Amino acid sequence: MVESRSQCEEPLYAATEGQCMDILAKIAEQRIREAMERGEFDNLPFHGQRIIPEDLSGIPEPLRMGYKVLKNAGILPPEMQLKKEILTLRHLLDACEDADEQQCMLTKMNEMVLRFNIMMERRQQTAAHQQYHTQIMKRLA
Repeated sequence: MVESRSQCEEPLYAATEGQCMDILAKIAEQRIREAMERGEFDNLPFHGQRIIPEDLSGIPEPLRMGYKVLKNAGILPPEMQLKKEILTLRHLLDACEDADEQQCMLTKMNEMVLRFNIMMERRQQTAAHQQYHTQIMKRLA
């Protein structure tokens, strides 16, 4: 006797979330193993060297992923980019011998420092900064 389809057929994706993750982990492990056998990992940078994980303990948990994405993309936050430009300009100013050019660079650097200070002042007024500051003070206390 043949049972009706609805009684004997289980849904194709009846696996629980844990079982689904186990299946995905097994597939990933299998593909990694196959790639290793083909030698696809042999010429990677830092091959055979220990990679030291970054210490992100100083960055609030909600900001860590964004921080990593931006860092891996080589993007600096605006205030850090400005600080980098100020430092570059300071080195150029130290190497410059022309008085007129030095004055021009000094004016430009002062404007950048002012913009940087304004950025940092605005940043300290945000709720996220206040919360972050409070957490740091609790850790230090």
